[in-house]
Amino acid sequence: MSQLHILLIAGGPPGEHEVSISSARGVQAAMPHPTGLAVMAKDGRWLLGEEAQAALVKGVAERGLHPFPPPIPWERYDVVFPLIHGRWGEDGTLQGFLELLGRPYVGAGVVSSGLCMDKDLSKRVLQQAGIPVVPWVTCRQGDPLPSPPFPPPYFVKPANTGSSVGISKVGDPSGLPQALAEAFAWDRKALVERGIEGVRELEVALLGNREVQASVVGEITYPSVFYDYETKYTPGRARLHLPAAIPPQVAEEVRSTATTAYRILGVRGLARVDFFLSPEGKLYLNELNTLPGFTPTSMYPKLWQASGLAYPALLERLVQLALEP
Repeated sequence: MSQLHILLIAGGPPGEHEVSISSARGVQAAMPHPTGLAVMAKDGRWLLGEEAQAALVKGVAERGLHPFPPPIPWERYDVVFPLIHGRWGEDGTLQGFLELLGRPYVGAGVVSSGLCMDKDLSKRVLQQAGIPVVPWVTCRQGDPLPSPPFPPPYFVKPANTGSSVGISKVGDPSGLPQALAEAFAWDRKALVERGIEGVRELEVALLGNREVQASVVGEITYPSVFYDYETKYTPGRARLHLPAAIPPQVAEEVRSTATTAYRILGVRGLARVDFFLSPEGKLYLNELNTLPGFTPTSMYPKLWQASGLAYPALLERLVQLALEP
């Protein structure tokens, strides 16, 4: 195996900052190649070298030292591994900068990153392609209060966040104003989505560019009202059942639908695809995440480990995929 040098980019604005730092710790520890590190602090400035490493140890970087672009010797690195979750790192912004630099990077490109990050736009594309998604209405900041054409409960979501940031479950239309205010604190566009009671939450991991592999299908269970931020990132709160106790034909439908969506949305490298399975057996694609977490509790590496691909081997595969034309 030839020796490559990998640059990890982590941190980012508030919201998913700490998750990104935790992902970077996991990737750095398991990466089978030498790594460098750049961390975007919450104030938008950057940390490099020892200061960046100290941020990983601390788990957060409130203030940086360098403006953008940071003084990184890009030519030293064969592949860049973006690990900034959410805004600026997962929405095509960082990918566009790396394209301008001509540096290979792990994961989806500019267009597919932005499309998958926007829950409203990705739903529209998938629905047009005939892939079932949960009914929703879109609301922009300043619009009149929406009147969803489906009964409560509702899930109110910012269009462009991950990790369940800014999401609320609403049991009655009277709760919509407060839930939308929370969503608009994170984005100018929000979704009001139908809450389907009694669903099972299924996940599958994808890996590849032209040829796409799908992992075993897992199921998430948890004691909280919904799969919120604290539940996702507090060890022991959620359980991943591997493989999911579902009929083989349902597992195959999950894998096939996920792969089709991956190709439709133009994704390369990797994705975690989340589904709802209704009590009646209907499958809905909930979200395609082009930069899933790599924290100790993250489902993406666990799904691959259960499929026979160890964490270091997974990272090696992602690096090699980044180098493919």
